[in-house]
Amino acid sequence: MPDVDRERAWLLTVDGAPQSYVDLDDPEHLEFEYVRRLGHVLDCAAPPGRPLDLLHLGGGALTLPRYAAATRPGSRQAVVEFDAGLSDLVAEHLPLRAGAGVTVHTADARAWLEAAPAACADLVVADVFGGSRVPARLTSVEYAREAARVLRPGGTYAANLADGAPFGFLRGQLATFGAVFGHLALVAEPAVLRGRRFGNAVLLASDAELPVAALARRCAGDAFAARVEHGAGLARFTGAARPVGDAEAVASPEPPEGAFGIG
Repeated sequence: MPDVDRERAWLLTVDGAPQSYVDLDDPEHLEFEYVRRLGHVLDCAAPPGRPLDLLHLGGGALTLPRYAAATRPGSRQAVVEFDAGLSDLVAEHLPLRAGAGVTVHTADARAWLEAAPAACADLVVADVFGGSRVPARLTSVEYAREAARVLRPGGTYAANLADGAPFGFLRGQLATFGAVFGHLALVAEPAVLRGRRFGNAVLLASDAELPVAALARRCAGDAFAARVEHGAGLARFTGAARPVGDAEAVASPEPPEGAFGIG
């Protein structure tokens, strides 16, 4: 669907839910709130302009890869997208700029991750939804270990998740990734963290200290302000949740009707 307010901007929907937003003339424009937060994570991952090796699990319309190519030219980016039809549609109607340094692979995200070389990425971004739910096989300790394996020392894993009160899924994910990584943070709108509504939350994990202060400043000053939880506050939020393995992993909860709908 074209955006009437921006000449070459497009909204991609899947089954009526907004999936991606792309402005072909301005790849640094990030429309969706959670994508803006992932953009802040990318901005804080290294000094401005430094090229990175990025692995994107879930491609959509390649919004974040376009942003990375524009803000960190020379970056090498691999995108893993299961839906070949979607990838073909995007390549035809929303083509990447020449020299973007993005390679799209049609594959299952977990299988591709398991076959990837060790220490090949500075940043892994997981934005994978089967319908409106994060698949169970991308929520386990075994999966988290594979993500840690492909990251270089000091690299960051960032995942777009969705949940609402009482946050059984989100707390479990924090416990799961906390069993593998030494440092965690969570980025979300305050209303979501307070349980007032179902929404997106970005989970961050690393073997090194995360740039929480810089990230918090960016998120607080954004048009869609968000809070960065870490340390003792995040431990309180996680509570008594326990890590989950492949055998007991479940998909993220079904969002309430209209939670991510468009008017």
